[in-house]
Amino acid sequence: MTRAIKVLIVDDSALIREMLASIINSDPALTVVGTAPDALKAREMIKRLNPDVVTLDIEMPKMNGIDFLRKIMKLRPMPVVMISTMTQNSAAITLEALEIGAVDFVAKPKHDVERELGEKAKEIIAKVKTAANAKVKPLEQTIFPVVKEPMVAMPGSALQYNMIVIGASTGGVEALRTIFSDLPKEMPPIFVVQHMPKQFTKTFAQRLNGLGQLNVHEAEDYMIARSGHVYIAPGDRHLRVAKSKGEVVCRLMEGNPVSGHIPSVDVLFDSVCHVDPRRTIGVILSGMGKDGAESMLKMHQAGSYTVGQDEQSCVVYGMPKAAYEKGGVDVQADLNKIADVLISLCYKNEETE
Repeated sequence: MTRAIKVLIVDDSALIREMLASIINSDPALTVVGTAPDALKAREMIKRLNPDVVTLDIEMPKMNGIDFLRKIMKLRPMPVVMISTMTQNSAAITLEALEIGAVDFVAKPKHDVERELGEKAKEIIAKVKTAANAKVKPLEQTIFPVVKEPMVAMPGSALQYNMIVIGASTGGVEALRTIFSDLPKEMPPIFVVQHMPKQFTKTFAQRLNGLGQLNVHEAEDYMIARSGHVYIAPGDRHLRVAKSKGEVVCRLMEGNPVSGHIPSVDVLFDSVCHVDPRRTIGVILSGMGKDGAESMLKMHQAGSYTVGQDEQSCVVYGMPKAAYEKGGVDVQADLNKIADVLISLCYKNEETE
């Protein structure tokens, strides 16, 4: 019989600790080994109980969750799921937690706590289980990526692709930061679906925009795609690429979740097949589930070049694995090499072909 995943709950509210314990213990694959009201007590319990996953609040007495997370990821890296009301009102703080190394987050309700937290039971259980199998790295490896010398187009080279589309979920924040830090401004337009609530995507785009040479935006309907620019799907709408008056543009759609998500990677990748698949690169990054797998196969069959993040460098090897097993991936690459793969494809010298 498989050992249950051991979970430590850290939250300053006794009610929340009790409710989270009830939710997590309701799944036979999980067991709560302890609860702590603050970071100092949690530190002692981590040493004594050796949990597989920690759920962590942000607003706590004595030491806030961000500072405690930073200490965890430096001294004893382990899977952490942030569960806090701050995730709804302060996207920057939540994104900082993901950049430091938290695997995922759940927004804790502020009003009808008992009912609303109960409605999130499936989400909490799924994210704790995913976190237990996630790969975590020491803080120094996640927060300070090595920035390479910027690459520029060389005389005699020609841009071989007109656009790049990227899909990501759990672990995608780190992955996108790593890739965009290494890409030059002379890249074709890049379209991104990162599974993330609507309160976060604008702030996420702003944080990515300050990393390197690319201009990063939250996509708007009919926004014209330009080289050197990145377009992030808003958290409450699907993103498609389309042609309008001879230009490639972003199209935003309201609607139901597709492949379990809105925005959906499948919606973005499917749209490529109707625009210019043979001049498009598709990239599937870390994430749980199968969103993007079916449509990446369609892109591959339509002539796109497709790249999957490899298992070793994924926080969660779910989406890339599903796409690879369907036969939709031309090449798998380590996260730190994906930027190089994209550059070499886009700037392939015609004279060497």
